[in-house]
Amino acid sequence: MGRDMKIIRITETQYRYEIENMAMEETLGFDRIYKAGSRLELVEEIVSIETDAGITGSEVGGVDATSAGYLLGRNPLDREAIWRDLKRAKRMDSGTFPSALDIALWDIAGKLYDAPLYELLGGAWRKKIPCYASTYHGDENGGLTTPEDFAQFALQCKRQYGYPAFKIHGWINGPIDREVAAVLAIREAVGDDMDLMLDPAGAFGTFEDVLKVGRACDQARYMWYEDPFRGGGFSRFAHAKLRELIKTPMLMGEHVRGLEATADSIYAGATDFVRGDAYIDGGITGLMKMAALAEAHGLDVELHRPGLAHRHILANLRNANYYELSLVHPRIADTKPQIYKDRRWLDELDSVDENGCVEVPEGPGLGVEFDWDWIEDHKTGEIVYE
Repeated sequence: MGRDMKIIRITETQYRYEIENMAMEETLGFDRIYKAGSRLELVEEIVSIETDAGITGSEVGGVDATSAGYLLGRNPLDREAIWRDLKRAKRMDSGTFPSALDIALWDIAGKLYDAPLYELLGGAWRKKIPCYASTYHGDENGGLTTPEDFAQFALQCKRQYGYPAFKIHGWINGPIDREVAAVLAIREAVGDDMDLMLDPAGAFGTFEDVLKVGRACDQARYMWYEDPFRGGGFSRFAHAKLRELIKTPMLMGEHVRGLEATADSIYAGATDFVRGDAYIDGGITGLMKMAALAEAHGLDVELHRPGLAHRHILANLRNANYYELSLVHPRIADTKPQIYKDRRWLDELDSVDENGCVEVPEGPGLGVEFDWDWIEDHKTGEIVYE
């Protein structure tokens, strides 16, 4: 029943929300940081794909007119064919399928078969996903300002919330010696039984800076060192060269999109962990292809950022370690839009259980309904394609 359904309408709903005590970092203006008394206004979208069978799939994200026009009249279960066609259509852009659309199509399939997405992916070998607390960038405003601030936050995440792992996003254009001190201070604070990671997000200015911090990661026994180069992590040569000089495993690929580019990174010896993201790497369809690629090479795939789709995928994947619960801060309790009624699904600092794990939704499709009343109250606009 419903297997011959067609897509009849696609809606993009825009909404606005604010985060208290947060602002954009001032030197470059690209990153969010703590600033007491500030209010950061953000705008996001939700895309909904409606079918003539009365089933609607929704996901956070937008849709462009070309993709919407292509989807209208298509069978939403033809995900692989749709994925191939739209991936080709985007070859001059990002080179990947519009991710929110793919996830919404999976949501439709789960609702049709009355099954959570992890069952459609092959079933879950775990229902509790261990997390690492992934911080906002350091600031100069009394939030995460000193190495000791980061160390105390890591200890809080371990003791109060049960997180088994912690990742620091350090300072933008800050002194490199402070970055080194933070790497070492965090390990000293939490002891040996917590996995630690560092993601400079391309903030370091020279190869010497990158190398100096990498050797601190060696000393402090970090699990991985992620995308330190100012070039955004695109240079396979730079990462391969760094891997010759430090012992800490590299995670490269947050800004390298899709299956083929990921394969090139592996073959160039530029990474030890594979980075994947269903929200920018072509949806669930694209990410599962990347996960299989990593598995074939004996590598783990670590998913970038949180989200319901990633919970389902991590329930299924053998070769993955942690759920990235980002971005969190010791002085800001609410950092996400309240698009779900239950705080468990909002990916806030306290959205974990006592062991620092998140649950996998059990409802059909993505498994959690949006709070459309909240979204309607914060709605700023709507685009409908039909």
